Amino acid sequence: MNATTATKERAVRGRGAKRRIRLPATRTDWSQCDPANLEHPGLYINRELSWLEFNQRVLNQALDPGHPLLERVKFLAIVATNLDEFFMVRVATLLKKYRAGIEDVSPDGLNTEQQLAATRARSSEMMGALQRCWREQLRPALASEGVHILDPEEYTPQIAAHLAHYFRAEILPVLTPLAFDPGHPFPYISNLSRNFAVVVRHSGRTKFARVKIPATLDRFVTIPADMSPHAGLTFAFLEDIVRANLHHLFPGTDLQSAHLFRIIRDTDMVIQEDEADDLLESVDRSLKQLRYGALCLLEVEEAMPRRVLNILVENFEIDEDVVLRTSERMDWDDWHQLTRLHLPHLKDAPFSPRTIWSGYTEIFDDLREEDVLVHHPFDSFSSVEAFLRAAIEDPQVIAIKMTLYRIGANSPVVDMLVTAAEQGKQVAVLVELKARFDERNNIAWATRMESAGIHVVYGIVSLKTHGKLCLIIRKEPDGIRRYAHVATGNYNRATAQVYTDIGLFTSDSAIVDDISEVFNYLTGYSSRRTYDQLLVAPVSLRSQMKALIDRECEHHRAGRPARLIFKLNAIADPGMIRNLYRASQCGIPVDLIVRGVCCLRPGIPGISDTITVRSIVGRFLEHSRIYSFENGGDPEVYIGSADLMERNLDRRVEVLCPVHQPDLRAHLRDVVLETLLVDTDRARVLRTDGSYVQVNGEPGSEPINAQKRLLDVYSMLSSSSL
Repeated sequence: MNATTATKERAVRGRGAKRRIRLPATRTDWSQCDPANLEHPGLYINRELSWLEFNQRVLNQALDPGHPLLERVKFLAIVATNLDEFFMVRVATLLKKYRAGIEDVSPDGLNTEQQLAATRARSSEMMGALQRCWREQLRPALASEGVHILDPEEYTPQIAAHLAHYFRAEILPVLTPLAFDPGHPFPYISNLSRNFAVVVRHSGRTKFARVKIPATLDRFVTIPADMSPHAGLTFAFLEDIVRANLHHLFPGTDLQSAHLFRIIRDTDMVIQEDEADDLLESVDRSLKQLRYGALCLLEVEEAMPRRVLNILVENFEIDEDVVLRTSERMDWDDWHQLTRLHLPHLKDAPFSPRTIWSGYTEIFDDLREEDVLVHHPFDSFSSVEAFLRAAIEDPQVIAIKMTLYRIGANSPVVDMLVTAAEQGKQVAVLVELKARFDERNNIAWATRMESAGIHVVYGIVSLKTHGKLCLIIRKEPDGIRRYAHVATGNYNRATAQVYTDIGLFTSDSAIVDDISEVFNYLTGYSSRRTYDQLLVAPVSLRSQMKALIDRECEHHRAGRPARLIFKLNAIADPGMIRNLYRASQCGIPVDLIVRGVCCLRPGIPGISDTITVRSIVGRFLEHSRIYSFENGGDPEVYIGSADLMERNLDRRVEVLCPVHQPDLRAHLRDVVLETLLVDTDRARVLRTDGSYVQVNGEPGSEPINAQKRLLDVYSMLSSSSL
């Protein structure tokens, strides 16, 4: 870390960094809320705590023996990854406010200090539960299935000698000891890295050094079967091998001790609009600055001596609240490596997704006749790739426009867009450079596409473009015709195999007209405030969503059928929550299927007693957004990219698209949504107090797993589209 960066870090922390953060003393009682005051803090669940409850539901999957064993290990790793990201973004944001002395009060009435205390306490509790899950359940279960991971005390002399040889041959060459003394400044420590703080006696003095364990090395090192005391597969932990052989890095010294630690930094990138003359350059510069983000967490071994910990605390310039001592392993994200073991009997049974189009020559003919709906992963992502392939191969296609948010490390979509450009078609792509944790990938893909002659736009400085759109323009005998794909998920083949997402292919003239206008808004200058068919944020989505909910109230008051069914990932926007409370006060049934954060409290008499909230966490990540309005007996259904959060409504470009075709609309309502609403296996219901409980089915009945049922539904459908 250079002197300028260190000075900036000290300036950010400001005074009062040593204050102890206090837990909130009491919670607001929602039972005392006045139905006329829908802004009362008791009506809201804290966003950060609600997210942590979602992560607990993921952890519950790791604890559930109903899942195959390696799938449980996968869930354990996901919980850890989620927690890391939570600290990097959400806790980091709270810490910035706290260090700056900003007493921001959340809708539920907690100030910054109280939110920090509550989230840290709950996170620490969850980490303990994760560790117990591994120690008491998953590790013994793996051993019973022939997968053993040895601790150092279990090494035989033969194993120890083998691992020492492995260290010298495979690990030692990539390790770099960095001394810390007056001649060697405190080394830079990278985000999420695991490190040893090493204490040595050298030239009669006690000295310190840091050794980073490279993330490029496998965490689980295979021990040859003929050496293992167990049948099956046997591994050793990488950090144990490094610790046992550290003396090779410090010859001629007395290595006294080595203590593992890990850090998490603030990775929340902020781009100042008045400084962003070149968005690509600004994002790239911000990514470099994030390498020195302030620490959100310092995780250390329980046995780390006070003297060593003080050195870390002083040089990171943090307070004690950022420190977490642990007697267990660190960096549980690496447990994903175990899920790659070739043990199919310990994993979910594979399935063959439905293929909509076997080729691509008939696609445009099909879409002139009717819309096509796809539901991933039950339907193959090949439908999207076939749509693009048709555009590439068809000489009548003259242009392709597309938004890309999370592109992924390997993208056949980008390859196809490059091919289209090389064939002389006009290709325009909006690449969202600010997609968190995918910024570097997106910069690389954007650079490649630009070099291929694609018109690349980087979005709007003050907004993220989160909408999922593809527009194909075709010159036909009767004139120009447009074809579109609108989706709830990213154009990413890997995530389409594990995320549930909806995609709509259409040539509906009213919809494609609006999509063309959205692209004009993204690539040029447009002050358009209304769209005929689409609900577009930040232009009109908030006001139009409120109008649709208000319309449902009018239907109910007039005695016409009224009901709201929303499936989404998060509900946190206070204004939208109040709209739903008013709908409930009108007497409208409101069924919410919310995977993650839900700040709304259901079941409050006179306020939310007609609202139910359920969350489904299962084999696939529920990611689709579907909004269904009964509309007096003439149902309307929208799909798209937007959740009901302030960022989606006000700070992102989002698109919700109506599904006009009656059979597709009926499928979404009567098959997809209703199946999710009867789940009694993976569904959990939100109670008024913010806790989630198992949904109970009829006594003696088999539990209903909605995702399994949908797998059966799609497997029975023919290869033709819906």
